[in-house]
Amino acid sequence: MTGLTGWWTRRSNAEKVELYTRWTYHGLACVAVLIGGLPALAATGNVGPVGGWLFLLVLLHTVLVAVLAARALSWQLGRRGRPNRLAAAVAVLTAGGCVTVLALRRALPDLDLQMSMYVAAGLASWGVGALALCTTRVRHVLGLTAVAVTGLPAIATVMGLPLTDTVAYAFSAAFGILVFAFTSGFSGWLLRAVWELDAAHRLQARLAVAEERLRFARDLHDVMGRNLSVIALKSELAVQLARRGSADRAVDEMAEVQRIARESQREVRDVVRGYREADLHTELEGARGVLAAAGIRCRIDVRDTDTDLSAAAQSALAWVVREATTNVLRHSDARHCRVAVSAPADGGQAVLVIENDSAYGAPHDGGAGAAPGGTGASSGTGAAAGGGGAPGGTGVPGGGRAAGGAGALGGAGTAGSGLAGLRERLVVLGGVLEAGPVDGGGRFRVTARVPLGGEDRRPAVGEPAGRGLS
Repeated sequence: MTGLTGWWTRRSNAEKVELYTRWTYHGLACVAVLIGGLPALAATGNVGPVGGWLFLLVLLHTVLVAVLAARALSWQLGRRGRPNRLAAAVAVLTAGGCVTVLALRRALPDLDLQMSMYVAAGLASWGVGALALCTTRVRHVLGLTAVAVTGLPAIATVMGLPLTDTVAYAFSAAFGILVFAFTSGFSGWLLRAVWELDAAHRLQARLAVAEERLRFARDLHDVMGRNLSVIALKSELAVQLARRGSADRAVDEMAEVQRIARESQREVRDVVRGYREADLHTELEGARGVLAAAGIRCRIDVRDTDTDLSAAAQSALAWVVREATTNVLRHSDARHCRVAVSAPADGGQAVLVIENDSAYGAPHDGGAGAAPGGTGASSGTGAAAGGGGAPGGTGVPGGGRAAGGAGALGGAGTAGSGLAGLRERLVVLGGVLEAGPVDGGGRFRVTARVPLGGEDRRPAVGEPAGRGLS
């Protein structure tokens, strides 16, 4: 099924909207030929070769308008210049075609009014709709619409057509022109807005990653800057004292250097420990946002949310969510992912299950972690940021699975990261981590179990609003 629908599901939301818009105009081109061209071709029995020439006119006009619409959409997104020459050619052909139909109706009484009305209305509405795509200002669309709506009945009146014919042409063309003009104008605006929102989302994720890197760098500088300066000065002083023969004072200075170095090591560990703390609720919402941005439907089921978990258990389960989300993004072509959290009130174990619908190859114990210096995809920046990596890492806010990547919730990484690192975290708390393919290899599941209890307990998940589909 993935092979049949991958051409659609692997696209971002902005790409889907663009593809839908473009193929809508391709479909409308076929409709224009059916509505205006076939009646003209069928009229050859009454008016002879004139019907065939009208069919060719409609066909040529439809092709030019379809090409103009495609290029105008690219211009709307800033990918090419405005197609001014093609727009001018379409405008001339539209006006000339409408005048030709009215003239034929005036010269050939046998030309069916309904048929000629279809042809004229199709030429006018389809042409004006494509021309509306070549502008971004509402007043220009309004002006174009007004000229087209009033121009056709004015020409019919000048040519001396009966009032009934003029009214028929005016109403049929006015309806099509209004619908196509404003629909095209709105389609161009909507496509630009979707792509701008997509760019803003990616920028927000990059800014979140940059902000987190700056915070970590600032904290590390505050901790290490002064101590390293003191270590350098005291080491230099010890060297000078040793050269002067004051060995005892040099030893005292080096002992002080050793003390400061150990203190710096402890402070750095505190900084890293604080950075690596994760919140389960934040990670669940972050996973929802990141997976949705990658086009993966994510269902989050939370049960028994009033049960308390220790802070350590919260952090460990949050890291399981983060690592699993990272690997779904980077090492699978999953389209559906389910995250279930349960913490029974009667005690026992809190259980976190993360399952996706892709499991190519055997699971690995490594992974792309989001720890400092690693590679991350869904860091604790939350759903607002749409994901992000850790300092020194690489964020994957928009999805971006590795091309041709295989596997699901497993990846390859350094020691201490991935599933092996998660197991180490859970073992400390008396928990276990199970990972592997299920359902004959068609799905991959990661299950984490942590005993309930312990100090500093908090609700398992801050809000039960995580249920539902993203």
